[in-house]
Amino acid sequence: MSWEPIILTLRLAGLTAAILVVVGVPIAYWLTYSRWRWKFLVEAVVALPLVLPPTVLGFYVLVAVSPRSPLGQMYQTLTGHSLAFTFEGLLFASVLYSLPFAVQPFTSAFGAVDPKLVEASWTLGVSRLKTFLRVTLPLSAAGVVTGVVLSFAHTLGEFGVVLMVGGNIPGVTRTVSIDIYDEVQALNYPAAAQTALVLLLFSFVILSVVYALNRRVWAVWPMR
Repeated sequence: MSWEPIILTLRLAGLTAAILVVVGVPIAYWLTYSRWRWKFLVEAVVALPLVLPPTVLGFYVLVAVSPRSPLGQMYQTLTGHSLAFTFEGLLFASVLYSLPFAVQPFTSAFGAVDPKLVEASWTLGVSRLKTFLRVTLPLSAAGVVTGVVLSFAHTLGEFGVVLMVGGNIPGVTRTVSIDIYDEVQALNYPAAAQTALVLLLFSFVILSVVYALNRRVWAVWPMR
């Protein structure tokens, strides 16, 4: 079993989850409190990765980051190399692919906050930003953590998007799911089984954390 794909996957998942906090929280806040009548179109765009086949999403991302696209040309001008089949391109695709797994829990958590508490903060002269940081965000902590953990776990199992956008470059874009596939193709079932077991156990731990947060298991043993 090679640890290089596992470390690369953990790095990819960690960066994806971190970026989704920065990007997903403002989107979720807007979706929660906006009264724009066409808001459902934005909600549909955010949720698209849930229904699109990964290869379809990966194809469009690959076209978007290709050297002929405006984004690909701009990136190549700034860095001197293409965005496709790089870790950065893979990270971009992973953020798009896991976006609904972060935004939807964030939105649900923000929507569950009592509006009277928010309005009371406003009437006291507190700005919207400070109200969000001091009232909405602390009360939504469990939902925010759930979104971060789910997006992290979802990135761990990416296959179609990874293969389309990143290819299979050892040490650069070869994630754990691609590594397992390669080992099976090479009939090296013991190595594939070991890597799959590590991924299985890690995913189980992550999901257990999510369910523990949702059920508030710590309430049985209150902190003193």
